[in-house]
Parts: sequence; structure tokens; C-alpha cells
Amino acid sequence: MDRPVRPAATASAKSSATAAAKRPAKAAALYRDVKAEILKRIRRRDWATGALIPAETALAAEFGVARATVNRALRELAEEGVLDRRRRAGTRVSAMPVRRARFEIPQTRAEVEATGAAYRYALVSRAEEPAPGWLRAALALPPRARALHIRAMHFAGDRPWQFEERWILLATVPAARHEPFDRIGPNEWLIGQVPFSEAEMVFSAALADAELAGFLGLAEGDPVFRAERSTWLDGAPVTHARLSYPPGFRMRTRL
Repeated sequence: MDRPVRPAATASAKSSATAAAKRPAKAAALYRDVKAEILKRIRRRDWATGALIPAETALAAEFGVARATVNRALRELAEEGVLDRRRRAGTRVSAMPVRRARFEIPQTRAEVEATGAAYRYALVSRAEEPAPGWLRAALALPPRARALHIRAMHFAGDRPWQFEERWILLATVPAARHEPFDRIGPNEWLIGQVPFSEAEMVFSAALADAELAGFLGLAEGDPVFRAERSTWLDGAPVTHARLSYPPGFRMRTRL
């Protein structure tokens, strides 16, 4: 029995398939256009501070787009602090707009190499031990929590770049127990192995004690820039790092 022959795709069908393939890009462009237009109206005071802006359905009809497109634009503007969205109360122009800085968790190797210097890593110590009391309190850990405690130096050429002291929580990252960290730093290893869903960063100035001064080539009591970073994966703590930099280190971000 002959098999039925399916008709070849018509020009109309091909055109529809092409249009469908282009929809994601078009949708992305539309939401950016909607977001830009809303920002423009806020900046020229069409909608004053504290004013209630039109509902999503009204904006969708005005702009000729899907309501989901408007929702995405409004959601991002709310995340950026431009709008204040409240369930059943509508969306208003924020009375006190907040500009948020965004940080990426960098690889130390990439930071150093971006300056044109050669990157070098050296493990100082590695030990599995009970999580110290201050860490248990900071991350709400159980009394018997264990961590891999790593201390390491990072260099830009021959110049000390960063002293890293890190605790990796073994209940969340058991694979770290088998990694020697003698050739690759824990920062670089974690970025490649373990995702995170939440992070907290604290920046401060500190004075180098005798040990830290020795690692960073400073005099005891010299100022250092310190960054402390904790990460979680779905509520489970992954790591806490304390990073110390000698004078001259600069951190940049954009609003």
C-alpha cells in the first residue's frame, strides 16, 4: 500500500514558522520599549512622585502589547526602585526612588588578569573543623556543623593581591571534602561547581594584624580593605569568605 503523501509546506506556512521564530526577540524588544516609555513619562513628570499610574490592562491597550509584556516592564521598574507595586492598591511612582548597585561574584583570577598582570595562587592552609561559634551564629548553623577552612594567597605577578579566608559548609557542599585546593582556589572551584540562589556582601575597613600584614607585605596596623561574602543555595548556607586587600585596591560598580 502506498503511503499517503503529505503536502509540502506552503509559503504561508513557512512565513508563519519564520514569524514564530522571531517572536521571542520581538517580545523582548517590546518590553524594553514599554519600560523606556514609562521611564520617560516619569522623568518628564507626566506621572508625579507618588502618583498612581494606569493599570496594566490600560497600558497594554494603549501600547498595543500583551498584558504580560507590561507586567514584565513594571516588575523590573519596581525591582529597580522606580515604582512601588502593592497588591490591590495599584502601582505608584516611588516617593523615594532607590538606585540599586549590582555586583557579580568575580573570579579572582579574572580580576587580576584584567589588570594585565599574571595571576598566581598559593594555598596557605586547609583543614576540616567544626564551624566556629561566630560563623554558626552568622549563618544560623546547627551546633555540630562542620566546615572546610581554607586560607590562601592570590598574587598579581609578585605583588600580593588578596588574602582569602574561607569556610565551605560541608553539609551543603560535601564534594569540597575531596578537593585539595592546592592548584585551584576555592572561589574559582565553587563558581564552577556549586550554584547559589542568595548572597550577602559586607564591605569594611580594617587594620592588619601581624599575620595578615605578613601575607600582604604591610606593616602591622596598616589599613586594609575587607569584603565578606556569604552565599546560600535554596536556604542552605554554601560558604562564607573573608577577603582582605592591601591599600590601593579599588572596587567598581554601576547604578
